[in-house]
Amino acid sequence: MIFKLENSINQPIKLPNNKVELYMKREDVIHPFVSGNKYRKLKYNLLEAKKGNYDRLLTFGGAFSNHIAAVAAAGKGFGLKTIGVIRGEELADKVVGNATLSYAEANGMRFKFVSRETYRKKTSPEFLEALKEEYGAFYKVPEGGTNTLAVKGCEEILTQEDANFDYICTAVGTGGTIAGLINCLKPSQQVLGFPALKGDFLKEDISKFANKSNWKLITDYHFGGYAKINEALVVFINKFKQDYGVALDPVYTGKMLFGIFDLIEKGYFSEGSKILAIHTGGLQGIEGMNAVLKKKNLPIII
Repeated sequence: MIFKLENSINQPIKLPNNKVELYMKREDVIHPFVSGNKYRKLKYNLLEAKKGNYDRLLTFGGAFSNHIAAVAAAGKGFGLKTIGVIRGEELADKVVGNATLSYAEANGMRFKFVSRETYRKKTSPEFLEALKEEYGAFYKVPEGGTNTLAVKGCEEILTQEDANFDYICTAVGTGGTIAGLINCLKPSQQVLGFPALKGDFLKEDISKFANKSNWKLITDYHFGGYAKINEALVVFINKFKQDYGVALDPVYTGKMLFGIFDLIEKGYFSEGSKILAIHTGGLQGIEGMNAVLKKKNLPIII
């Protein structure tokens, strides 16, 4: 264990329809700064960086990236320097007004702002070599954190007490979390993934890491794509917090819960089903999303 963790609890979500049971695994409470799937993804990568005698991590992300914030906090806590390659040159003079970037900077992260065109080349050998010349040797953590070691960490989300659930539901970004969940499933269980991005292209990425076939992507609840949101989702997130005392992030977990509630209403789950929804954290992104909502004169997340 890298940091002292709080226990993840399975919180019952009382539904007006008693035909199914819904619980939420509160991975958002396991650590105050590196919560949810970000801790799981980073755990073995941090250990590998230390094992390789690296003194710095380098990773990639956007203006409101949960991953950027988590890497900065984890690096600081683990005694490693951190470098964030940030998509968007125009953000270089906007750090102070950006909750995510200012948080990462306060935790010691140095930034390299690049154009979107350059950012698309982030995995090219030439770009990585130029980064090594600029910053020296570093341990590279991919955008979103997904690699083999991240999947290994996500395999630790489920415990023995979760074996009695029929469905495990998770939001999907880069596919690492769902792959880890799939790998530790019981034969009688199914994972439902709710992508935050448009399209069905994630199947191939997930299949690179997942070793079972009892999973499915539910692609109807992305709300237009990554970080896209509308008033209906804001209303749902606020009502969920009011009813159950649980904050949901608008990019991932909020969309997943919206989808689960809609599927329950439509009778997707057979009567008596037990559903476990994974809360993957990401709450730091609410402040940045609220700034966007205010500009659009939409209700904000409370």
